[in-house]
Amino acid sequence: MGSFLVIGMGRFGSSLAVELHQLKHEVLVLNKREEDIAAVINQVTDVVIGDAKDEAVLRSLGIPNFDSVIVCMADAIEDSILTTMTLKDLGAKSIICKAQNERHAKILYQIGAEKVIRPEYDMGKRVASSLARRNIKDYLEISPEHGVMEILTPSHWAGKSIMKSNLRRKHGVTIMAIRDRKTDKIVFSPDADAVLHEGDTLTMIGSKKDLDAISAMK
Repeated sequence: MGSFLVIGMGRFGSSLAVELHQLKHEVLVLNKREEDIAAVINQVTDVVIGDAKDEAVLRSLGIPNFDSVIVCMADAIEDSILTTMTLKDLGAKSIICKAQNERHAKILYQIGAEKVIRPEYDMGKRVASSLARRNIKDYLEISPEHGVMEILTPSHWAGKSIMKSNLRRKHGVTIMAIRDRKTDKIVFSPDADAVLHEGDTLTMIGSKKDLDAISAMK
């Protein structure tokens, strides 16, 4: 079980906080306006009414004790930047920020954000990738160079084991999980001798270049 501080209770921050709590994590919510917290007050661990730009408020929360702090104040760019800088100074272990645009994201990375999320932009990229490659079921960017992809087994891999398909050496990817199309059962970290079947869903991790090459396969 992890501990998270979520700052800012817009639609993104609210849904994130509630989802983390439903996943059995401890979630503290910080927001300046009390009315914005009403919808989540009974769905998170605790709430604090206060201004995240006030260093004294952040300091009182014990920032180093959280596994991660998520700053969801993208609409107020200056506020999110100031808050991120203060969190860094207070010793936050991990800072994740929502950004409004590319320039905002670049600044957040420069001042200490570990990861920057642009929900609408990121979702658009995922949908576009899925539409461009019909055999892709989902795609998640985990860094500027790498991603995780769910894909239906290409036909020329069907009937071969992971080892015989030589996926890591030839294609530069690692299969993290296989979902059987018949039983819907998922096998995580499959053995090298696991056989790939047409119609099964493969979850793999690799560079964007390698994943894109695989997604083009029939």
